[in-house]
Amino acid sequence: ATGRVCAYRGHASDSMAESGDRGGFGRGFGRGRGDRGDRGRGRGRGRGRGRRDDSEAQWVPCTKLGRLVKEGKIKSLEQIYLYSLAVKEHQIIEFFLPGLKDEVMKIMPVQKQTSAGQRTRFKAFVCVGDSNGHIGLGVKAAKEVATAIRGSIIAAKLNLVPVRRGYWGSMLGKPHTIPIKVTGRCGSVTVRLVPAPKGAGVVAATAPKKVLHMAGIEDVYTASRGHRRTLGNFVKATFYALAKTYGFLTPDLWRETRFAKTPYQEFTDSLSKPYKAETEEKIAY
Repeated sequence: ATGRVCAYRGHASDSMAESGDRGGFGRGFGRGRGDRGDRGRGRGRGRGRGRRDDSEAQWVPCTKLGRLVKEGKIKSLEQIYLYSLAVKEHQIIEFFLPGLKDEVMKIMPVQKQTSAGQRTRFKAFVCVGDSNGHIGLGVKAAKEVATAIRGSIIAAKLNLVPVRRGYWGSMLGKPHTIPIKVTGRCGSVTVRLVPAPKGAGVVAATAPKKVLHMAGIEDVYTASRGHRRTLGNFVKATFYALAKTYGFLTPDLWRETRFAKTPYQEFTDSLSKPYKAETEEKIAY
């Protein structure tokens, strides 16, 4: 028995030496919190915490559409809308619209009942637009407010839609209002947009007025009903109404449709080749 104990102690001391004095049990049972030095975990506490490298900041497209955009094969955002191509990378929107502005419409806490109590998260509504016929709305919930806002901005860019603008009366100057009456609905809230003459301005409540200005609408009348204190639904209903402006076929759009190949078919030879990310050569000083 004494020999077995000595042998065990010798084995334990060897394993402790190998495992960095962690008690002789290797990695141990479960996830230990102590001695994180050899695992490379943790977010760091020194200078440069959370700093990104140049290689991480460079956009490497991971979809066919992203590759075509970065290679310059697709010239404008309208070409994407023409063929109804799905945008799954927010860098595509940033490539065509670098001057996109964002506005946080609302931040609200939401709760989920769990066995341990409530789990509170923050839900952010963010609107993006260029004041020139493009508008997007994103909603995201996260544990932290900053994370929710960042996720909402990305969701809004992926949800960007074109807004059709028109005239009230004579077609002089640039389009200043919506071409037709449109209605959007979300929950119990209904928002109706009516074309207005020049100089009327945006006749709307505070929340939809911000959305309409970011879409590039200068003159419009609005009528709304429902529980408008629910600001999320109020903003969503306005966004849905603006998205419907290109869904109405007016006589000036009755031109003959000329069918052409989609960008995926047109540039199929380029897409069939394996993609290599362009790496910038670092100059040694």
